[in-house]
Amino acid sequence: MSVLKQIKEIAENIYKKIKKVEQPEISAPLRSLSNVRYDSSGGYFELDGKFKERTMTVGSVKTFAQTLRMMSLSKSLIQSNDIATKREAYYVSKNWGDARFNEQPESDTVMDDVEAMLMVNREQIGFIPEEKGGDIAGQLVVVDKDQDTGKELKIDCTKMGSGAYSIPSSVEELKFETNAKFILAIETAGMFQRLVKHNFWKKQNCILISLGGVPTRACRRFIRRLSDDKKLPVYVFTDGDPYGYANIYRTLKVGSGNAAHINKYFCVPNAQFIGVTPQDIIDYKLPTHPLKDVDIKRLKDAVKNDPFIKHHKEWQRALELMAKMKKRAEQQALAAWGLNFVIDKYLPDKLKSQKTWLP
Repeated sequence: MSVLKQIKEIAENIYKKIKKVEQPEISAPLRSLSNVRYDSSGGYFELDGKFKERTMTVGSVKTFAQTLRMMSLSKSLIQSNDIATKREAYYVSKNWGDARFNEQPESDTVMDDVEAMLMVNREQIGFIPEEKGGDIAGQLVVVDKDQDTGKELKIDCTKMGSGAYSIPSSVEELKFETNAKFILAIETAGMFQRLVKHNFWKKQNCILISLGGVPTRACRRFIRRLSDDKKLPVYVFTDGDPYGYANIYRTLKVGSGNAAHINKYFCVPNAQFIGVTPQDIIDYKLPTHPLKDVDIKRLKDAVKNDPFIKHHKEWQRALELMAKMKKRAEQQALAAWGLNFVIDKYLPDKLKSQKTWLP
């Protein structure tokens, strides 16, 4: 069913109930880790069936109205083939009278509820993120379209000089040409720049992608489409800390609880972790930092509550080792053995030794 048709049906059902002097209601999946399960066969977090109902009462009338206005805005965007950023949607609401949002987090939450209610991604309902995707360098030609003429436009990521190709907010229409052997997704922009500067992509015949922390949806979708289309393995290189493991890597590989309704489109199930592990800290004698309270909390939460971590004993053992060591290490800690140790020794060794990877 099309998004427009879904919006129309929801609106008609609400109208009919109001005409009958009945309380209208809308429902959306509960968006949290408590409502997901890890499907090892599919390779991503799936919804576990819990929904939240929103009934129009005296206490909820404002949120109910805001939800309907957000759906109406989405309908207008789709019909006019236009887009709005999350920030723009927040400011549009300033013309909604008593239904206006006071702060953007309120607007973002309602937008996410509408997205989950319709079981689509927000780009399909006309909303795009403020942030861009990641940066790309290496053996890849991205086939896009000229915005004015609609003609095919080829962007060669080997010819960006000292810069890089930036992933657009919507990647569904892109096509790819490549002879690369694999995709290397890198947490930090600094490490990405070092690998680009020294043509690591040329030496290893690969595609480098800068994640910039937890990757955006556009970045995750780009990697997923490229990997599926060209049958490329995806290797992920992050810092050796709970955030790199349980937030950045896990979100890229299996998705998140908040977006479980669309994880199947944005996760990269074939990703493998070749970043800094607790064992690497020992083996390479890396400089470390003590775990902060927030690190310890994130680590404990992951072991106890994260369905992905609970499914993989390798990850449980790695996090337990880190908890015992009470230490973390950054990607840049490899520079203790030379600025280009990561290029000449660490990554080549990791790529050759699958026993050092984590699932």
